[in-house]
Order: sequence, then C-alpha cells, then structure tokens
Amino acid sequence: MKVILNEDVKHLGEMGDVKVVANGYYRNYLLPRGFVVPFNPDTVAYFETKKAEIEARKEQKRKDSASLKTKLEALAVELTMPAGANGKLYGAVTNLTLAEYFAKNGFEVERKRIDIPGLTIKSTGTYHVTIRLYEAQTATVSVTVKGQVSKEDQAKADAAATKAAEKEKAEEKVTTEEVK
Repeated sequence: MKVILNEDVKHLGEMGDVKVVANGYYRNYLLPRGFVVPFNPDTVAYFETKKAEIEARKEQKRKDSASLKTKLEALAVELTMPAGANGKLYGAVTNLTLAEYFAKNGFEVERKRIDIPGLTIKSTGTYHVTIRLYEAQTATVSVTVKGQVSKEDQAKADAAATKAAEKEKAEEKVTTEEVK
C-alpha cells in the first residue's frame, strides 16, 4: 500500500516521504498510531503545502548533524577496562559501551549508529570508530582503550618474569661451566 509519512518513523523514513508498505503493517501499526496517511490526491496536495516546512526541518537536522560531527571528532575518547598483563581485555568494548560513554558526556548517539571495526574491541590500543549521523554524514572518533591490570594478575606476571629470569640465569651458568 502506498502511504505518506505523517511524522518520522524509525527504519521507514521521514515526514513527507512516500513509501510502499505491506497492508498489515499499514493497517495494524502505522495507521492506528497516526504515523501515515493514505496516498491520494488530497493528502498529496496537503503535503505539497507543507513542503517548505518539511525541508526546513531537514535542513535543521543537517546543521545539527554537522555540528555534532565537529564536536565528536574533536572528542578524545579514553576508556579504562579490566585487562590481563598481556593487554587483552577481560570483556570487550562494544557499541553499547561507547553509547553509554557518549551519553555521560552529553552526546545523544544511538548505539546502532556506532560502527566498530571487527564489531568489538578486545585488546588495548587506539582504534578509529565511525558514527553514522544524518543522511550520509559520518564522524570518525579515535578511541583509546587502556588496560587496568589487577594486583593479582600483576603479581602473577611479575612472578613469571622472575622465574624466567632465574631460569635464564641458571642456563647461562651451566653454559659457562661447560665452556670451561
């Protein structure tokens, strides 16, 4: 069924867009909530009169998106996560983790719009994350993940290093005795 969107509908389109949807979707979801009107000459004429208003809203969204892009790209994201001595994280940094970080810092970014290379970050380092904004605009944010090694793990790593150093010293002593 051909319809005109009465307001922005997530995953479908924006106000004034003409879409073809399934009859059941139209009848059971869109129409009862007032999201759409049927496509006919009267509704087309009505939306033609509102065309300037709709374009003004879209232009405002573009401007907001551009300002958000500059703010996000200027932001240096630093996350500290529990990690092992080798730099491997005990959990992972996901798009949800980043969305929560942005929310705490006053940015409204949906988690589904955050693209992490490889879907998750599982080790320490610096990564470049892409955030899809309005239309084709994207922002690239640098995310630095630092590992926080627990005292227990640090003690194990130190013990292993000490043991390896003692073993190497013992082997070196044996080789020098063989040479004599």
